[in-house]
Amino acid sequence: MSQPSRTRPDCSATALNEAYDTALLDLDGVVYAGGEAIEHAVGSLVTARDGGMRLAYVTNNALRTPDTVAAHLTELGVPAEPAEVITSAQAVARLIAEQVPAGARVLVIGGEGLRVALRERGLEPVESADDDPAAVAQGYGGPELAWGRFAEAGYAIARGVPWFASNTDLTIPSARGIAPGNGAAVEVVRIATGADPQVAGKPLPPMHRETVLRTGAKRPIVVGDRLDTDIEGAFNGGVDSLLVLTGVTDGALLLAAEPKYRPTYVDADLRGLLTGQPEVVVRDGAFGCGGWTASVRDDALVLDGDGGALDGLRALCGAAWTYAGDGACGLDAGKVLAKLGF
Repeated sequence: MSQPSRTRPDCSATALNEAYDTALLDLDGVVYAGGEAIEHAVGSLVTARDGGMRLAYVTNNALRTPDTVAAHLTELGVPAEPAEVITSAQAVARLIAEQVPAGARVLVIGGEGLRVALRERGLEPVESADDDPAAVAQGYGGPELAWGRFAEAGYAIARGVPWFASNTDLTIPSARGIAPGNGAAVEVVRIATGADPQVAGKPLPPMHRETVLRTGAKRPIVVGDRLDTDIEGAFNGGVDSLLVLTGVTDGALLLAAEPKYRPTYVDADLRGLLTGQPEVVVRDGAFGCGGWTASVRDDALVLDGDGGALDGLRALCGAAWTYAGDGACGLDAGKVLAKLGF
């Protein structure tokens, strides 16, 4: 059953950490970037946890193990247990284990997180296409992943070995900017082989299933920075979402979003978990939030008024998403976003 198209962000009179029992948090671009904590992230998460909200860290990055991720979070100041970390490596390992014999060999193109997840499922990681693997598992291997690893994948896939990818994120945030992600590496193998992998990570169902199985959340909210993984994953799972603007999504991408990419709520950073969310009201065909009113006139986005930049962005979402209906808004948003400082 399809969901109705969202035409504006929702409001919440209750702080989100009280309205939802579990935050399913992306890591890269939400909690940290390049290993360093994003401003306001640590304090917001500690406050949310102290208030009774459960925190689960759900990442498409298959490089690091849950133990390593939990230790890093604890070092940053957010106490975390390995069981609170759910990775796309775990999701793809379960997917593979359901399709190959117990104890089968799996050719690993990636890092230690993928190897640990495969062993957790009783599978044997191997390094060569000549090791008679029953599957190829590809996950993010970091910037030092050797080019020859792609060749090993290609050799095995050409022999008919099924190919699995932890995720297909084309980019990943780093301390120096946006870097190529596992999806870029998957494209290298795809171009060389003409094959298509089975994919486990966000926004696809295997990752949502893994998250539900491991967290037991009853009323979760997905918190992320990416429309095409975090927000779409929440949409596919039928749960609410909070987009934070600390990662790869900017105002222009948000306004242009088609329905499956439209978040329930929008905020600057993780402090948004600790507050309610303002209402975007309809006023004579225009959309108001705070002191702003947004509308579409003569096929152009128009923003009138004054106030906080986020309220202006929320009002613009109402105008742009309503105008676009079930599609993506193609209106130029440059001038109105510049007015807000985005």
